[in-house]
Amino acid sequence: MKTLFTSLSFVLISLVVNAQHENHTATANPSNTQSKSPRKTAMALVGKNHVHIDYGSPSVRGRNIWNGLVAYDQVWATGAHKATWVEFSSDVQIAGKTVTKGKYGFFTIPGKEEWILILNKDWDMHLADAYKMENDVVRVTVKPTVSKDITEALTYKVIRISGDKGKIEVSWEYLTVNLEFQNQK
Repeated sequence: MKTLFTSLSFVLISLVVNAQHENHTATANPSNTQSKSPRKTAMALVGKNHVHIDYGSPSVRGRNIWNGLVAYDQVWATGAHKATWVEFSSDVQIAGKTVTKGKYGFFTIPGKEEWILILNKDWDMHLADAYKMENDVVRVTVKPTVSKDITEALTYKVIRISGDKGKIEVSWEYLTVNLEFQNQK
C-alpha cells in the first residue's frame, strides 16, 4: 500500500509540474526584435583613405519626412538614435579646409532649397542633444537633388569619384545630398 501511495504521489506531482511547464510561454526578447531604425555602416577606400560611417537608418514608413519628422532649419543628427559619425584614416580637404584624420560627428541642417552639411569634433552623443556650433570643423552648403524613386531607409554611401577624390552620399525619401572630399597629399 505504501508503495502504491508513493507511486501515485510521484505521478501526480509529475503531471502538475508538466502542466505548468506546458502553459508557460516565453516572453519576446526585445534584443531579438528587428529595430525600426537599425545601426548600419557604410565604408570604402578612396585612394589609401579608409572612410567609415556609422549611422541609425530610419525608414519613411508613410510618414512626412521633410519639415515633418525632420524639421527645416534645425540641426539634425542625420540618422536615428545616436549621432552619425564619419571616420577618415587620412587627412582630407573639404571646401578648401583641411580636416585631419579622425572621427567626426556628421550633422546637417536641412532646408527647403539648401542644406548645410557639418563635420563636428563631437561625435559620441544622442541625436544632436549635445551639439555645439563652436565645435564645427567644416560647414558646406549644398543643394539636394530630387529623385523620382523613393529611398525607403536612410542610406549613406562612400563613393570614390576618381583617384583620391570621393564623396559621402546621403539619401532618404526622394532627396540626396553629397559631401565631396579630396585626400590630402
